[in-house]
Amino acid sequence: MPELEDSTAKTKAAFDPNILQDLLPLYYKRLFPHKQFYRWMSYGRSESSIFSNREFSFTLQNDVYIRYQSFETQQELEREICSRAPFKIDIGAVYNIRPKDHRGSVAIQPVQRELVFDIDMTDYDDIRTCCNEANVCQLCWKFMSIACRVLDEALREDFGFEHLLWVFSGRRGIHCWVSDKSARHLDTAARSAIAQYLNVLISGGEGTASRVIIHDEMHHSVKRAYHIVAPLFEEICLVDQDMFSKPEGVKKLLALVQDQTIRTELEKRFKAGPSDSKSVWQEFVAYFEELRMSGNINRYRRYRFIVEEVILAFTYPRLDINVTKGFNHLLKSPFCVHPKTGKVCIPFNPNTASKFDPTDVPTVIDLLKEVNVFDEKNTVE
Repeated sequence: MPELEDSTAKTKAAFDPNILQDLLPLYYKRLFPHKQFYRWMSYGRSESSIFSNREFSFTLQNDVYIRYQSFETQQELEREICSRAPFKIDIGAVYNIRPKDHRGSVAIQPVQRELVFDIDMTDYDDIRTCCNEANVCQLCWKFMSIACRVLDEALREDFGFEHLLWVFSGRRGIHCWVSDKSARHLDTAARSAIAQYLNVLISGGEGTASRVIIHDEMHHSVKRAYHIVAPLFEEICLVDQDMFSKPEGVKKLLALVQDQTIRTELEKRFKAGPSDSKSVWQEFVAYFEELRMSGNINRYRRYRFIVEEVILAFTYPRLDINVTKGFNHLLKSPFCVHPKTGKVCIPFNPNTASKFDPTDVPTVIDLLKEVNVFDEKNTVE
C-alpha cells in the first residue's frame, strides 16, 4: 500500500488523482460495504431476478467504460469490484433479461428503476457568488440543504414515498434515490409527471435568473416549499451571497419583473438609496407594498405574489429533470470514491443537511490512514 500523508487537518491538501489507482484496491477490499450494497440492490429478493437483471457499469482507469454488467450473487459482484477496482460504479435499471445477455435475440427493456433526483451546484452559478463551477463551500451548500428539505417533504407528503436515500456526490452535487416499490415500477410518463410537478422554475434564458410564476393561488406544494425557504432567504441570498450589491445582481432581480415601467421605477429607487443587498431588497419589497396600498388593482394583480416568486426563484431546488425522467439513466453509486476529489460519496440525513460540511467529507486517504492505524494497533496487541 502507498504511504499515506497526514490528512487530519481541517484544511485538506489537494487530492492527487494519480494515486487513486493505488488506493482503490484496498478501499474496495477493506471498506466498501459490499453486504449492505447487495441487500439494497436485491431488496430481499422480493421480486424475481431483481438483482441478476440489474445493470452495473464500471469506469476503469484511463476512462475505460464497461456497460451492461450483471451478477448472480453478492460474491460475484464483490469479486468483480475488487478485481477491477473501478474508478466509478454506476447503477442502472433492472431489465427484462440479464444485461450481460443484451446482445442475444431478446430485445432488452428496462422494467424497474429507483426514482432518482440529481442536483448539481453548477446550476446555481448564476446566483451564487462564493464559488463557481465544481467548487463548493459551506455557504453555497446551504442551497443544497434547503433543496433536500423541500424535495424530501414533497416526496413524502405529496406522493407517500418512504424509502429515500440522500447521497453526497463527492464533489459538487447530491443525489436522491427513492426506493419504494411503487416508485421503482413507475413508467417513463409517470416519472416525467413527477419531475414536472416538482420543477416549478421556468428557465429565464442565458445570463438571467430562472423565474417562478404564481397565478391566482399558491399551490399547496409551492406554499410548503416557500415556508421552508423564506426564513433562510435573507441569510443565504442577502448576507452570505450578497446577491444584489453589484449591478449584475440587481439586473437579475429586475429581470423577474416583466413590466418595463416598473423596472425603470425600481432601478431609480435602487440608485437613490444604499447599494447593499439588504437595502436593495427592502426597497423592492416596499415598492410593491406601496403598489398594493395604492388601490390600483389592475396594476397590482400581476404582482400580488412577486415577493414570493423572487424568493422561490433564488432558493427553490434546481433539478436536472432529465435524470429523473430517464428510466434507464445510469447514476453514480453511493460509496464510490470521486476520482477528482478523492471524497467518498456518502449518504447523509436530509433533516440535518444544514450541519453537513461538504469540505470535510472523508477522502479515501483519510479512511485508509485509519485502516493503517487500526492494523498497527492490532499488530502491537
